[in-house]
Amino acid sequence: MMTGSVRQDEFPSPEQRMPEWDGDHVHDMASGGADADGELLGIDPAELADDDLMREMHSLHRTRLDTLRHATDSALANHLRRTAELETEYLARHPGREVDPSRLRDA
Repeated sequence: MMTGSVRQDEFPSPEQRMPEWDGDHVHDMASGGADADGELLGIDPAELADDDLMREMHSLHRTRLDTLRHATDSALANHLRRTAELETEYLARHPGREVDPSRLRDA
């Protein structure tokens, strides 16, 4: 049984390391999808068609490891934020999503 992070030392999670990440997985998009510098951060996930939402999630997941290992802190923070936004929107649209029984763990 896992009860939390295995690492409790000087290696914090990416979310803990990112000064831009405030722990709130759904950022307010009222600013028009821009950061403090006015840089475009992506279309509000609620405005994306289902196919576009899936395409965006596939793209982020495809680049996840490379971003985690090699991107700047700000790029990683943006990746984390965008992934959380898109996945939150997906879950809101599919609250009764199909769960694969082979993915269940014995209690």
